[in-house]
Amino acid sequence: MKLLVTGGAGFIGSNFVHYTLNHRPEYDITVIDKLTYAGNRANLTPVLDKITLVEGDICNEQLMDSLVADTDIVVHFAAESHNDNSLRDPWPFLETNIIGTYRILEAVRKHGKRLHHISTDEVFGDLELDDPNRFKETTPYNPSSPYSSTKAGSDHLVRAWIRSFGVQATLSNCSNNYGPYQHIEKFIPRQITNILSDIKPKLYGTGEQVRDWIHVDDHNEAVHLILDKGVMGETYIIGADNDHVNNKMVIELICELMGKGKDWYEHVNDRPGHDLRYAMDSTKLREQLGWKPRFTDNQTGMRDGLLQTIKWYTDNRDWWEAQKHEVEAAYASQGQ
Repeated sequence: MKLLVTGGAGFIGSNFVHYTLNHRPEYDITVIDKLTYAGNRANLTPVLDKITLVEGDICNEQLMDSLVADTDIVVHFAAESHNDNSLRDPWPFLETNIIGTYRILEAVRKHGKRLHHISTDEVFGDLELDDPNRFKETTPYNPSSPYSSTKAGSDHLVRAWIRSFGVQATLSNCSNNYGPYQHIEKFIPRQITNILSDIKPKLYGTGEQVRDWIHVDDHNEAVHLILDKGVMGETYIIGADNDHVNNKMVIELICELMGKGKDWYEHVNDRPGHDLRYAMDSTKLREQLGWKPRFTDNQTGMRDGLLQTIKWYTDNRDWWEAQKHEVEAAYASQGQ
């Protein structure tokens, strides 16, 4: 069975490749990645002899046509996904997230191939901190940034191609991921690598924001369940029930697990337009497909996953250390 993974050198996509090779060896994997900002060849270095890596742009019609023609299933991770970058320059988000998804949809329509489209909780907007509700498959979209609005647009395109042209596709919307191979400017790896560099972790604003954090392997295990058992045309919410954990609790737990006092961190300026609360209701995925997260625990929901993630960044300093000074200098210039 041939599997084409778009964005397979990015954070979640590369973890999907590693997970698939480890748990589903029947798949013959081709990765297409632009290898620009989010994609990193080093994410795939340990497995380059086991996959085919194509450096290319999903907006390239001829390239996508040839790659899709030669596969059975497309798993579409490729996206511009950094919110702050979308506020500085929205165009790459429109190009990759909208036009790139269109190219993939036209290719799978032409060649009659299966598609799974990866999306985000951010298409739903955010909730108030005291709102007990969770996002469901039926929650109306309310995106608030160029990033989330272009992801919302890509979701709508997939559903339109399912309904209008009978494309065989499923969709999933997942909460915030953490784990190995995540860029160190992101919240959790930034704090871990700060401590490993003898720098105090940085908490944005009050830290009351809630992200319903999920370990990337739990996300990717859910994707494989959808590929195996998912109903064509359906959307599945993926979340680990961590909406009781705010960012202040996350940073205190990281400090504790890494041998520091739980208050060994600094408050810095909040991010502009920082969404308050994301919370996902994954009842459909759990009840219909039998999914449950493995990297979770009864105490905080995140201890097991964070321990694994801390170990990975500790053991793989050569993956991140060269970038650390530049990343922290950029944050310092913004008071963060």
